[in-house]
Amino acid sequence: MLDTSMTQANESTQVFDNPETRTMPQDSILPSPNLSPNALIVLKKRYLKKNDQSEPIETPEDLFWRVARAVARADASFEGEEHVEETARRFYRLMTSLDFVPNSPTLMNAGRRLGQLSACFVLPVEDSIDSIFEAIKHAAMIHKSGGGTGFSFSRIRPENDKVLSTQGVASGPISFMTVFDTATETVKQGGTRRGANMGILRIDHPDIERFIVCKTLNERLTNFNISVAVTDAFMQALEANGTYDLINPRTGEKVQTLDARSVFEQIVQSAWNNGEPGIIFIDGMNRDNPTPHVGRIESTNPCGEQPLLPYESCNLGSVNLAQMVVDGVIEFEKLKQVVWDAVHFLDNVIEINNYPLPMIEELTRANRKIGLGVMGFADMLIALGIPYNSDQAVEMAEKVMAFIQKESKEASSHYGRTRGNFPNYKGSIHDRADTPYMRHATTTTIAPTGTISIIAGCSSGIEPVFALSFVRKVLDNQELVEVHPLFQKIAQERGFYSEQIMKRTAEKGSIQDFQEIPEDVRRVFVVSHDVSPDWHIRIQAAFQKQTDNAVSKTINFPNSATVEDVANAYLMAFKMGCKGITIYRDGSRDVQVLNIQRKPQYPQVEPRPRPEVTMGVTERIETGCGKLYVTINTDEYGFCEVFAQMGKAGGCAYSQIEATSRLISLALRSGVKAEAIIRQLMGIRCPSPMWKNGEQVVSCSDAIAKVLNHQARTNIAHVGDEMGACPDCGATVEHEGGCIVCRACGFSRCA
Repeated sequence: MLDTSMTQANESTQVFDNPETRTMPQDSILPSPNLSPNALIVLKKRYLKKNDQSEPIETPEDLFWRVARAVARADASFEGEEHVEETARRFYRLMTSLDFVPNSPTLMNAGRRLGQLSACFVLPVEDSIDSIFEAIKHAAMIHKSGGGTGFSFSRIRPENDKVLSTQGVASGPISFMTVFDTATETVKQGGTRRGANMGILRIDHPDIERFIVCKTLNERLTNFNISVAVTDAFMQALEANGTYDLINPRTGEKVQTLDARSVFEQIVQSAWNNGEPGIIFIDGMNRDNPTPHVGRIESTNPCGEQPLLPYESCNLGSVNLAQMVVDGVIEFEKLKQVVWDAVHFLDNVIEINNYPLPMIEELTRANRKIGLGVMGFADMLIALGIPYNSDQAVEMAEKVMAFIQKESKEASSHYGRTRGNFPNYKGSIHDRADTPYMRHATTTTIAPTGTISIIAGCSSGIEPVFALSFVRKVLDNQELVEVHPLFQKIAQERGFYSEQIMKRTAEKGSIQDFQEIPEDVRRVFVVSHDVSPDWHIRIQAAFQKQTDNAVSKTINFPNSATVEDVANAYLMAFKMGCKGITIYRDGSRDVQVLNIQRKPQYPQVEPRPRPEVTMGVTERIETGCGKLYVTINTDEYGFCEVFAQMGKAGGCAYSQIEATSRLISLALRSGVKAEAIIRQLMGIRCPSPMWKNGEQVVSCSDAIAKVLNHQARTNIAHVGDEMGACPDCGATVEHEGGCIVCRACGFSRCA
């Protein structure tokens, strides 16, 4: 998807050219993946095996072969040892063609000591201290292994309820959520992937009104997405402008009656403010629960697309729909083969997975849920000449997903016949439907595909294209304009291509006002901010009709959207059969994620006075020039000044560091956001870079930015997690499926 210079591509690949680290068969004629420079950067930073100096010791080809070979090993138990090599080569081609990519834990851990390959887990939280802290321990183990966790806190007794053992009062579910959040924050600092949680509370829990606003302040519960589990009874009361009952989960008794409209308006108002909470329609999820005889669904994974029973996990992977279009036509035969190979792959993952807990292994193997989804949907529409916001797109969404659903069920039936049905088959919805063979309780899920779509070089999940062109900083602070390849191709063929137009596109984001571009081109090349919420929901609903589990998608609203607009979207999602909804109103968080349509003029300001007393911390960071000591001070408004010192006063380096520190302090006291400063400084290079704790420090300015970023993330601003700057590289992040993703470096809050 990237249009960039050969110089950058060469630099990105140099680190992989070490034949001594290759694990491919010596006689291999297997193809190499056609990876973009951005994909190579992401693989190098997040996926490739590294040595003690954090240097990659495998190539992308090695990675894909490592995964293919490990996953193929499961065939030995069913088809015999002689089939393993052939299957490994098939899986290798499946991934290196970029037709299919599994979820990140599989890419990271398959064929390695950790061996934990699942992305999604749900853990039970019962109404006892023992259960609560057992869940925290288990969540820490899962986060350490690269997975995300979902919890329902609906069984915990409400705040101020009786504690019989001590005759005291309960602190309630929200207070315990903060303990989970703190544990996640601690564990993620040592892991290769950041832990992420979903916190769910039923609409009829007595603490529901506190829960709705528990993330009103963006710095709270930063490792949680939260959703309200809305019941059919509540929606009926809402439609009738009636009341509904709150039930104490400890006693099962009614404790209060609330006005449904009032509670709904609180949910909508909070979501309008900052996108939280989302909603899941819990009764709808349980109507599609494939194994109701085993248990009820109470929660989902962090992005909401995978409803799971307590102690259940799921393995995900996505088909790249952009790869299924040739000369403006969908190749359904190719798509069929990819689906069958993907089902085979994901079934094998269940067999070889190293599960973090015995009870998770037991239930996962008993239900054998897999979640095959898609990415590159927006790119596919563009290749077909179909606008995303059109009836044709809705029809195509349902048509393509219906095909994937059908073929995945056929493949699962085949493996049920040859390998055996999933153990909980008897009594399941497949048994009741008189389907004699089924290997998996579910086969389809639409997940967010933040980092794997970067690897595949396509649009994320089922989201619209986020931007047709954008500017990315590369070496020596140079800027490259990166253009969507189909947009560039059409622009050149239709004669309106120019560097000026591409740069304007990067600045503005949308081309809808560009009269020099033909109207039919503008109609097809829409970006996320061009698509109204109604079309977002219609696309989500179309995919949901043909998906076993749920659909992860962000419903984007313009900043001008009203609370009533959000309310209408929630009602529309329910009526259209969605299993949940996550909204994001443009600019509703502290810092706009991407605001390329408006260019507000800021008045000149005087910096606020430095207070007599400040508080701060000092970090020592190694640089190529020596040890740098960076002090970050705060006042009542936040960061107010930065001091940095190295060696004796009077030297050239010392003066440059002092000048940088003074300018940062001036900017902070003038109201400039810390993440804006970080974006400017991070990545500035000098001739003496060095590695520190697996991270490269490329200059003293870069070191100051890293310290500022670390303090912002851990203490005050939580840069990137809830705002607009990536905490790893400082680039712009985007909202996708209830998650935050950086397409420049692959950072994902929910990964």
